[in-house]
Amino acid sequence: MPALRSAWAGMFGREPPKSLSRRLLELAAAYDMQAKVYGGLSPAIRRKLMRIGVKKESGKPVSPSRRRPVPQSPGSRLIREWHGQLHTVEVTDHGFLYGGRHYRSLSEIARKITGARWSGPRFFGL
Repeated sequence: MPALRSAWAGMFGREPPKSLSRRLLELAAAYDMQAKVYGGLSPAIRRKLMRIGVKKESGKPVSPSRRRPVPQSPGSRLIREWHGQLHTVEVTDHGFLYGGRHYRSLSEIARKITGARWSGPRFFGL
């Protein structure tokens, strides 16, 4: 462990956190050795990782986020085939129209179609 901690300090310029496992220290040391032999990440990949990890405006770290649902404008139609049957949903000003009834969310409609709890946007591919 002392050699691994020393290797970490050499890579990152500080002691590793006490909570890091031996396995993680080994992996970090192995990566460092490979990077020295074969070269590290290309400048383009480094830039891409920095864009993912830090917001340019605030400089605050961010975590990867889920894709945001595409806003649907009234009059749009969502079509989904389920077990050989075509289901059409119309987007209205106050929700969704399916089978002649109004629903507040796509998840309610997905539940009615499938009989299971589905994410409505996911079910309809949004």
